Amino acid sequence: MTCQHLKEAGEPEPRAPYEGGCPECVADGHRDWVHLRLCLECGYVACCDSSPRRHMSRHHASEDHPVMRSYEPGETWRWCFVDEMLG
Repeated sequence: MTCQHLKEAGEPEPRAPYEGGCPECVADGHRDWVHLRLCLECGYVACCDSSPRRHMSRHHASEDHPVMRSYEPGETWRWCFVDEMLG
């Protein structure tokens, strides 16, 4: 099975540097995110589902942007929320 969302995903400029952590967590005074993710629709940077607040999943739910990728150094895998596929 193939996923058109993964095929068509871009590589936007991240809206926040990796070193800054999860912008929403930081803004709320939290420093307990686990990993960072990058939205491949708009460049939004947020924490992963292993983090307490799951900001990237919340971003997908509110914006309906289908694909994100790991924003961790050395990782390039992608995830499609719509088709629940790793790419």
